[in-house]
Amino acid sequence: MSQRSLKALRFLLLFQNRVKSGKTDLVFVQPGAKINSVCYCHNVLEQGLLPDIRRSSNDNFLFQQDGAPAHCSRHTVAYLRSHVPDFTEPENWPSSSPDLNPVDYSVWGRCNRWCIVTKFCIDQLKLMLIDCWDQLSQDMLNRAIDQLPKRLMIVMKVKGAHVEFRLD
Repeated sequence: MSQRSLKALRFLLLFQNRVKSGKTDLVFVQPGAKINSVCYCHNVLEQGLLPDIRRSSNDNFLFQQDGAPAHCSRHTVAYLRSHVPDFTEPENWPSSSPDLNPVDYSVWGRCNRWCIVTKFCIDQLKLMLIDCWDQLSQDMLNRAIDQLPKRLMIVMKVKGAHVEFRLD
């Protein structure tokens, strides 16, 4: 196994052990808001996710994101370096990270199935997402998290190709 693979496996095992402390509340922004790095840092991280994560983890957490522009901008990375004790730098994020993120490969698929039945106005969709999120048990989330080591091995075996539907 390469050094990069070992580093990714170590990262995911740390992530797996730390994330089981509980789910955060959902964070919503105003409809039509432009999610640039300033909006993301202030409205999503500072006012929403980070206080929740700190409360549920006793400030013992690992923080990683996907490659969305607001997530990997210089402003956001600088903010996270100064506000998150164990922030994983963007260059160390695993490739195909949606396949290695329990929220992407397990949770949003379930919520999407709930919400796809009909068209909603923004307020209805928000209520539906909150309801779906509230009904997700910690046990279901833990099962998704427990798939991480196996998913990592599969992603490495297929050299980063998409693996979302290869496990359950």
